[in-house]
Amino acid sequence: MYNAVLDTNIFVSSIFWELGNPHKIVELALDKKIKVFTSVKILQELEKVLRRDFNEPDEMIHRQISLILAYASLVRIINRVNVIKDDPEDNKILECAISCNADFVVTGDNHLLDLKEYHGVKIISAKELIEVIKNN
Repeated sequence: MYNAVLDTNIFVSSIFWELGNPHKIVELALDKKIKVFTSVKILQELEKVLRRDFNEPDEMIHRQISLILAYASLVRIINRVNVIKDDPEDNKILECAISCNADFVVTGDNHLLDLKEYHGVKIISAKELIEVIKNN
């Protein structure tokens, strides 16, 4: 089973677009085909984005975070990194991935995708992870 860290944009897309690849990634996690890890900082960012960009009420936000915590393991961050200079907020995704020895970071963010790999963690899109799982 693969260990994956999902970027905030994957969580957001999975919530609002049920036919998209990010939602399929969440279904893989719910079906225990992959193990998802997250951090407090990632969940805080998700909460902020849902409130600020989508004007979602607290009840919906807390329900979504509870659902995520039902299939994702919360990671204590061990190492801080400062790799992504153009968008330092993205470093929290790498920190989580390193802290849990993830196989993959799944993202739609070009700052992360451009890295391709960091400390042995492959950085791929949701579509690419679905292909990896389908072929194994």
